[in-house]
Amino acid sequence: MPIDPHSDPHSDPHGDPFEDRLSTALHQAGGTFETDRGALAAAGALRGRRLRLRRRAAVAGGITGVALAGVGGALLVPWGHGSSPAAPQQSSVAAQPHPGRSTAAPGVTGQQMIDTLQRLMPQGKFSGQQGRGTEGDRPVNPYATVVYDDGKGAAAVSVSINRVQPGGLDARQAVECPDRVYIPYDACTNSRLADGSVLTILRGYEYPDRRVDTKRWTAELVSPTGHHVSVSEWNAASEKDAPVSRPRPPLDPAGLTRLASAKEWRTLIDAMPRDPRADSPDPEPPGADLHARSNLLALLPRQLKVVDKSGDDSDFAYAVVDDGKGRSLVQVNVQPGSDDIRGDLFGDDDETLPDGTRVAVHQGPGEKGGEGVVMWTVDTMRPDGFRVVISAFNSATQHDAATRATPALTVAQLRQIALSPRWRG
Repeated sequence: MPIDPHSDPHSDPHGDPFEDRLSTALHQAGGTFETDRGALAAAGALRGRRLRLRRRAAVAGGITGVALAGVGGALLVPWGHGSSPAAPQQSSVAAQPHPGRSTAAPGVTGQQMIDTLQRLMPQGKFSGQQGRGTEGDRPVNPYATVVYDDGKGAAAVSVSINRVQPGGLDARQAVECPDRVYIPYDACTNSRLADGSVLTILRGYEYPDRRVDTKRWTAELVSPTGHHVSVSEWNAASEKDAPVSRPRPPLDPAGLTRLASAKEWRTLIDAMPRDPRADSPDPEPPGADLHARSNLLALLPRQLKVVDKSGDDSDFAYAVVDDGKGRSLVQVNVQPGSDDIRGDLFGDDDETLPDGTRVAVHQGPGEKGGEGVVMWTVDTMRPDGFRVVISAFNSATQHDAATRATPALTVAQLRQIALSPRWRG
């Protein structure tokens, strides 16, 4: 799964909807990430805002949910900057101006988020309330989380809100279903509401390997004017480290739709201080012309049959191949300008080629905990910082059990692919 080695695992999870949320997800995923060069290399990173984030949701305690990556069928969002309906009018839920912030938007408090969430939920008992607004020196995305009990068992429910550029990259990615190669789920549906908003409802699991049967259902709504509402719910009192307390989360898809589409969230979003980044068109994604998928498919050994592949031809790609002995996932990231992380990825024992290219090989268990899954990675960096990192697994996904003893490609074949001059074409 592509992740970013530049992310600070201790940054605020409710700041930038890409870098901050991803870094928190990485911190949750493993405490050894910061010091383990093998983990850094095996991560296979995308840099900056080009990250293919598929699911985003605030979770209990203000910690964000894992930002999932993968390349699947994108939902086209055809709205433009000038054709959106009028924004909702302000109401009394808006907070008073925060000292030091612009009075153009009075801001949102954590208590408003909690009160709004509880008011919009069906009748029940609430506990464990936590929330955060736009208070403080650093702008963040407001969120609230509560433990809700309708008499059928305690369940964590969380909502976060933010503003995205209408029709931009953040808006499109927020409502895309994840790729099943990287995250399993029971159902994912896209729909368009009467007001033009796009809503995605995902019924999945907290743990991709299903080692605990904690269900995680989410709703992501993006309006034509850029309101983004993210709802998550679990069938346990917290996202992790709590026993399953009910067969399923409390809100069915219709209930998630009602909660995510409530006008109160849009009023609160309108009360948030504006972030200039949300009002600027998305820049051209770094690496958008690197054609990772085309190059990977061209460089794979001819005897391998490609049974699945990513749908995006940018700087990250994957293919599921089969040599007649079982399916094997292969993924690659291409990262120009990575010289600043050279010291994190390569050590004195790693190979240096005559032209100065560094090569590191890592062999170990897969990232996602699938039973018996191994991950072989070859990480390369040219003298100018041009990085190609490729990994292969002995399974068709990272989270399913192994389907073969070793990956379909040898380390030597992975090395040959990563060092191919085709990547610089």
